[in-house]
Amino acid sequence: MKPPSTAPRRALLTLSLLASLLVLAGCEQLGIEDPAKVMAAKEAEGKAIGSACRHAMRAIEDCYTLNPKAHKASVFNGWKEMDEYMRENKLEGVAPVVPRPPKPGSPEALALEEKAAAAAEAKDNAEKEAGKEGGKDGAKASKAKAH
Repeated sequence: MKPPSTAPRRALLTLSLLASLLVLAGCEQLGIEDPAKVMAAKEAEGKAIGSACRHAMRAIEDCYTLNPKAHKASVFNGWKEMDEYMRENKLEGVAPVVPRPPKPGSPEALALEEKAAAAAEAKDNAEKEAGKEGGKDGAKASKAKAH
């Protein structure tokens, strides 16, 4: 008896190898992120944050405080580039509209937390009252239809 030919096996192996390469090439479509692209995006985001802080006339330390998750080196590079650009073009910064958040545990922060809790409680009470009134109106409407 003759041994089976290896040509069909090679063809099958080659086809399966090509198919697996095509599948791996589509990893981005599957939601698998490329680490280099993620790092580039974080770098760009940090630079944008830094340049926005400089344009808003914020100190670099304030920028770090307001954006604790941003990469500090990227934030600094963006801040520095915007500073150079604004100096070269004699541009004035824009005064920030949003105030700095109070430090946790400070009297201002506690007062804001109390106001937020009171507002949430008032909203819950209003929703409960609206639900009760809606239930009464619905019962009256169904009784009127029955008669």
